[in-house]
Amino acid sequence: MSWQTFIQAQLEQRKQNAAWRKRTCIDYSTGRELRINGENYLNFSGNDYLGLSHHPKVVEAWQQGATLYGTGSGGSGHITGFTRAHYDLENALSAWLGYPRALLFISGFAANQAVITALMGQGERILADKLSHASILEASMLSKANLRRFAHNSPASLQKLLTSTLDAKTLVISEGVFSMDGDSAPLAELKQLAEQHHAWLMVDDAHGIGVRGREGRGSCDVHGIKPELLIVTFGKAFGLSGAAVLCDEATADYFIQAARHLIYSTSMPPAQAVALSAALQQIRTADDARERLNQHIEYFRKNSQFSDLQLADSQMAIQPVIVGDNEVSLQLSDYLRQKGLWVQAIRPPTVPPGSARLRITLSAAHHQQDIDQLLEALNGFTIK
Repeated sequence: MSWQTFIQAQLEQRKQNAAWRKRTCIDYSTGRELRINGENYLNFSGNDYLGLSHHPKVVEAWQQGATLYGTGSGGSGHITGFTRAHYDLENALSAWLGYPRALLFISGFAANQAVITALMGQGERILADKLSHASILEASMLSKANLRRFAHNSPASLQKLLTSTLDAKTLVISEGVFSMDGDSAPLAELKQLAEQHHAWLMVDDAHGIGVRGREGRGSCDVHGIKPELLIVTFGKAFGLSGAAVLCDEATADYFIQAARHLIYSTSMPPAQAVALSAALQQIRTADDARERLNQHIEYFRKNSQFSDLQLADSQMAIQPVIVGDNEVSLQLSDYLRQKGLWVQAIRPPTVPPGSARLRITLSAAHHQQDIDQLLEALNGFTIK
C-alpha cells in the first residue's frame, strides 16, 4: 500500500463514520463568549472555568513579564530557560498545595508523559483508570511497563488488580475530575488501596484544580489526601496554559535528571510564569467565583428536561449530554450553533463507541440568562 493510498483510506473511513475532525479559527474568545467570522456565540465549550483568561490583573502581569523578560525563555530550563519568574511560581505552587517541590512543564500532556516514562519501565506495573486521559495511556504504553486498566472509578476493580503480587514498582493513576464525563474519582479509597499494596498514587487534577477545595486546591484537598504525584494544569481554571508536577524533594531531583520533556524542551516564557503567579493569587481568593460556578451547575441540572438526550451524572463544570450516534451529535452541535451557542460534539475515539456527546462546560463568567438560552435550545431539539 502506498503512502497516498493509506492516508486517503484513513480519511475516508473517518468521514464515513462521522468522526471527521476539523479546526475552527476563533477571532476572539472569553470564558463566556467567542467570535467566529464576525458572528458572536455564547461559549459553552471552553475550560476557562473561573473566567481568568481575561482578568485585568492576569493580563497586566503577562505584559509586565514580557517587558522584563521578553517574549520567550530562550532555552531549556537546564540551559538558560529557568528564570526567577519560574522559580517564584514553583515555590508559590508548592506552598499552596503543601508539597516540598513543584516542577513546571510546557503542557499537561508533556507533564504526564515525562513523569510516567521517567518512573516506569519494563517489568513494572501501571494501574490506570479505564477512562484516563490519552496522555496518560499513551505514556504508559511508551514506558513499556505492564499497563492494566481498572474499571472506571471502581476501587473494587483496582483492589482485584493489586492483589496479584509483583516484585516491582506499581503506579496507580487516576484523574481527579474526568474530562469527558465530568465525574469525580473516589480518591481517598484509591489512596488507601495504593498504600496497602506499597504502590504510589498519581492524580491528574486538570479539571479540579482551581475550582474545588479550600482556596481552589483541587480534588485531593476535597478528599483529604496527598498523592505521591500530583499533576496540575494551567489551561483550565488558571486561564492560561502549561502544567506542574508536585512531589517530594528526591523525586523532583530525579525528574530534573531523567524527565526528557523537562530536559529537552524550551521552558515556558517567563512572562507566562509571571501571569500564572498572578492567576494563582486570584484563584486563592476566588470563593465568590467558585460559588457562582456551582450555582450555574445546579441551575443547569435542575432545569434540564431533555426528551431525546441524556444528561450525564456530573456535579462539575463539565456537563456532558450523551447523544450516542456520531451523526446526531453533529446535528445537535450545528442546531445549537444556529441558535448562537457554541458547543462542540465529542465523538470516538475520544470517547467510547456509541457514547458521542456534547461536552457542555460552564464558567463563572456565564450569566444565568446564557444558561437559560442554552436550556431552551436543548429542550427544543428533537432527534430526526
